Amino acid sequence: MEKLPKIALPAIITVVALIILLAKSAVTIGSGEAGVLYKTFDNGVVTDQPPLGEGFHIIAPWNKVIVYEVRQQELFEKMKVLSSNGLEIQIDASAWYQPVYNDLGNLHQSLGENYLQRVIQPAIRSAARSVVGRYTPEQLYSSKRDAIQDEIFLETKKILDKQFVQLNEVLVRDVTLPNTIKDAIERKLKQEQESLEYEFRLVTAAKEAEKVIIEAEGKAESNRILSASLTDKILQDKGIDATIKLAESPNTKVIVIGAGDSGLPLILGNQ
Repeated sequence: MEKLPKIALPAIITVVALIILLAKSAVTIGSGEAGVLYKTFDNGVVTDQPPLGEGFHIIAPWNKVIVYEVRQQELFEKMKVLSSNGLEIQIDASAWYQPVYNDLGNLHQSLGENYLQRVIQPAIRSAARSVVGRYTPEQLYSSKRDAIQDEIFLETKKILDKQFVQLNEVLVRDVTLPNTIKDAIERKLKQEQESLEYEFRLVTAAKEAEKVIIEAEGKAESNRILSASLTDKILQDKGIDATIKLAESPNTKVIVIGAGDSGLPLILGNQ
């Protein structure tokens, strides 16, 4: 009975040690995450192998695993930048990004877990300042939002591709101008619209006038051709036809008093 505690105590200590060792050696990587392995006695961060994927892993208890989210994430940014003429513009934008999976070790070694603040935010702010500085407030307000969105994306991506970060999209959600500039732009756009409407009415009126002139010229030409074709012989024949029809009417009295200059008989008739 006295020997039992002496045997049980080392066993208990061994079991506790094994439990602690197992707890330190077991690592679970969650969904949408990956782990960077740090070997304490072997050159530190492992960069020549893929990161640890989702699931359960056993590692040496003296090593560490740094867990990163590798899903697509979103960064919201409100930036005040200057236009080409020096006016302050506020840009509301968001960036969709994620770490490059197979370069997660390099990312951790060069930038660390706060890589968002170290490289992504400075990159998108720099790109926004560069791109917006090429445009006037009027262009930013009216027609160039898609263009600056694409240009900010390309310039930011160029920076992040060298930093083991994948940029998927940049969205410019809003462009805010000073109220005085915004009002002036809206007045100018309204005047331009009214000017375009007035020009359209002038063009329409000119086309209608041209149509009337063409129709009048056509009628005049038709009358000229008709007059040229009416010879004395044709007029005489037409007069004879009219005389015959008049004479055939039962209610008409016809008096022939001679011929006129055209050779046709002069007829007096009444009913």
